[in-house]
Amino acid sequence: MPTALVTGSAGFIGFHCCQRLLQDGYDVVGLDAMTDYYDVALKEARHDMLAEHDTFRAVIGAVETPDLMMSLMAETRPDVVIHLAAQAGVRYSIDNPRSYLESNLIGTFEVLEAARAYPPRHMLLASTSSAYGSNTDMPYRETQKADHQMSFYAATKKATENMAHSYAHLYDLPVTMFRFFTVYGPWGRPDMALFKFARAILADEPIEIYNHGEMKRDFTYIDDLVTAIRLLIDAVPPRPGAGAAVAEGDSLSPVAPWRVVNIGNANSVQLMDYIAALETALGCQAQKTYLPMQAGDVPATCADTALLTRLTGFAPNTSVREGVARFVEWYRPYATRNQG
Repeated sequence: MPTALVTGSAGFIGFHCCQRLLQDGYDVVGLDAMTDYYDVALKEARHDMLAEHDTFRAVIGAVETPDLMMSLMAETRPDVVIHLAAQAGVRYSIDNPRSYLESNLIGTFEVLEAARAYPPRHMLLASTSSAYGSNTDMPYRETQKADHQMSFYAATKKATENMAHSYAHLYDLPVTMFRFFTVYGPWGRPDMALFKFARAILADEPIEIYNHGEMKRDFTYIDDLVTAIRLLIDAVPPRPGAGAAVAEGDSLSPVAPWRVVNIGNANSVQLMDYIAALETALGCQAQKTYLPMQAGDVPATCADTALLTRLTGFAPNTSVREGVARFVEWYRPYATRNQG
């Protein structure tokens, strides 16, 4: 069986990604630091579910720990590395920038150094739609210039794209970077809007709505995201000179086996419509507190996913109404268990 090494395996996206790989016959080694940025019990529950598979092995440790990735790569020699471990959150980065430096920049350096020593067939690294920063030309295309990030979180993720490109060029490492667009769904992060809104609404507490509700996001359901990642594993970027010239709209580097790919729903949805879908699924109305835009935020995002479809034949298409309903179906029993 092929082996995949997944960093951030107890995280929201990492957990779902590991589940999909295990279902598809991979041996999976999952690395996670179990940090307390949010409820560790939720992360442990995710790992417990993965541990039901004989082909899953959990390793507890921080990706930025010197030589940890090197020893893991030497031991497991994975065919695929999916690097999802990171300090997440735009707003948290304003008050705690050092954690982003350590996890996102130093952690990615450790991953790249280990891959240089023990090259996998394909490396896939998570970036973010926040990398587009102050761009207002939407939908966002991978070939757009993205130089003006609005938060330190976004700046660190854009920096990892550049770091990975240099390693792809210098050491001939095939790398695909993902730019994720507002991912949501079951087993999500408690610090994200959907989770926070559902908890508050069920507790009859007000929800905080930034920019007075004038926000639009390309909400991407977790199953669509994981399907895209799984398909992109086999879309290995070719080496320069190995084939035809770079096609229009392809972010493939002219000097390295490296590209960046949007993973989004290609549909920008009003935040108030997202909240309405949650109210419908919960069967109750939210008390709403309207606030100004928060520092580091952007008013809208929308992905052009033509490159993803060209590479994989797949286009995410789960509607917000359907995706939010699936989240609520999971969240109700989860909340009941944790309140008890």
